[in-house]
Amino acid sequence: MAKIKKDDLVQILTGKDKGKQGKVLEVLPKKERVVVEGVNRVKRHLRAGQFGSTEGGIVESEAPIHLSNVALVDPETGKPTRVGYRFETVERDGETETVKVRYAKASGKELS
Repeated sequence: MAKIKKDDLVQILTGKDKGKQGKVLEVLPKKERVVVEGVNRVKRHLRAGQFGSTEGGIVESEAPIHLSNVALVDPETGKPTRVGYRFETVERDGETETVKVRYAKASGKELS
């Protein structure tokens, strides 16, 4: 199970984009990959009319990157951190319920 979700801010740990940070656009859990905004850009050569494109040419887009090569950015320090889970009791409408919450292991701060 991936601990990284869509719209999380992540940092690239290895590869040509090492050190860059970006927002997660898409998570592909079966392939254990994520698509990060502005990272791992590739060029595709398209013929006219291919994939709904009326015009041919070179299209640049983001390619998926493996989950092991990214780390979530701690909202408090701005540095990469591991993600953990903890259970917290919350009171809603007079009833107490247990909620599973993600948190940054470096600072202990709760992640949205």
